[in-house]
Amino acid sequence: MIPEGRLMPAKIYGEGVRALEKVFSLTLDDGERLACICKALSSETRIRMLRLLCAYKLNVNELAEKLEIPASSAAINVKALEEAGLIGTEVQSGVRGSAKLCYKAVSSLEVSFVTEEADDNSETVSMPVGNYVDYKVEPTCGLVSEKGRIDGEDEPGAFYNPERTSAKLLWLGKGYVEYRFPNHMLADKKIKRIEFSAELCSEDHEYNLDWPSDITMWINGREAGTWNCPSDYGGRRGRLNPDWWPDKNTQYGMLKTWRITDRGTYLDKVKVSGLTLADYDLTGNGFISVRLGNAEDAVYQGGMNIFGDCFGDYPQGINMKIVYK
Repeated sequence: MIPEGRLMPAKIYGEGVRALEKVFSLTLDDGERLACICKALSSETRIRMLRLLCAYKLNVNELAEKLEIPASSAAINVKALEEAGLIGTEVQSGVRGSAKLCYKAVSSLEVSFVTEEADDNSETVSMPVGNYVDYKVEPTCGLVSEKGRIDGEDEPGAFYNPERTSAKLLWLGKGYVEYRFPNHMLADKKIKRIEFSAELCSEDHEYNLDWPSDITMWINGREAGTWNCPSDYGGRRGRLNPDWWPDKNTQYGMLKTWRITDRGTYLDKVKVSGLTLADYDLTGNGFISVRLGNAEDAVYQGGMNIFGDCFGDYPQGINMKIVYK
């Protein structure tokens, strides 16, 4: 067995929750993910691993010694837990080379026995990417319609061009754009949840697969969560891109969804904030303000691309979906 002095305690954050731990919130629509997690939890050995990792960071050999199993078996079980997203790993240098440390990545798992297919009492508003009402951008920046460029490239003033409303793709090296969604349909109605989704990626000159950016959404001035985008995606054409769009440019993004319920705020079904529907004051003004961009204190201020319905991989602008009770 390993002497206790060799164990590395897990980092503690807030009220006993480690900084990188997440809350998974899944429904029956997440069948593939649920199956992967259930498979990972179906082994008593893997559950014992998770119990150890609640308190310590351990490498594969240390886990094998603590559980009294072969290192090869420990590695197989670590892989299953990592593929399910329940643990993470990091490489740490040591006297005898590097060691792959394992840590618990999830603080809790919520499974709701519901399906979005039953959300027949809902409506969606799609906002064109060029219909922003305010912006602050720095180069590289620009806008294009389905047929071609709108005004000059890397000219922030081009974002005032009246033709901006026809934009199907916009990009900025730093800053934000802000949209206003109608909220009159919320009057005298009870909301189950509200979602905002958009196809997004980082922004570098042309494209760069190693270009991270912390892209944040603010709703009515409240921070709703930040996605650490790893890339300004390219290398293959976006499925919807018009023929004239050069292969060397940014090609596609990832569809990201911010969801707000009575229980909190979620980014792609991972809880990122305790702010609930009531905290965003959705009916306090004559509109709902949605801002996307880099926070001034963001670690990675790598800009942003927002894709419209004929660029990238997804045929949509910025969508607001309201599900009523």
